[in-house]
Amino acid sequence: MLNILIPVDGSSHALLAVHHAVRLVHAGLKARFVLANVQETATLYELVVAHDPEVLERVNESAGLDLMRPAMALLEAAGLKVVQEVATGDPAHTLIDIVERHGCDAVIMAAGSGEGELGSVPQHMVNHSPVPVTVVREPVSLSDSDD
Repeated sequence: MLNILIPVDGSSHALLAVHHAVRLVHAGLKARFVLANVQETATLYELVVAHDPEVLERVNESAGLDLMRPAMALLEAAGLKVVQEVATGDPAHTLIDIVERHGCDAVIMAAGSGEGELGSVPQHMVNHSPVPVTVVREPVSLSDSDD
């Protein structure tokens, strides 16, 4: 059974990767999933105001779980095995750490929100991931293509 990372940021584009993963499982792929959200590192101002790093950790954890909620609902509705992880740091590098920590065999992620452009995090994953990365983008209708 494959262990596949699906990074989500709460955007509708990120859900494209989740829908793709569900389609693969319905087509016969045997897989379980690591659903991950990476929160940015706290700013110096946030550290000074919070006075307690554990407060910031709880806020990040809560925000990450909230952003993953729609993706988690889709995966659970499909009856799939899912582990969630909220991490803090630079998303591109932290996702590589998550791949290694969970022993993932592949990554399925959205291309980004830019029309026709690969975002910086997916680009980093394609270039540096130790496992194959499938980048899912919004379908282009034939009438929209430039041929």
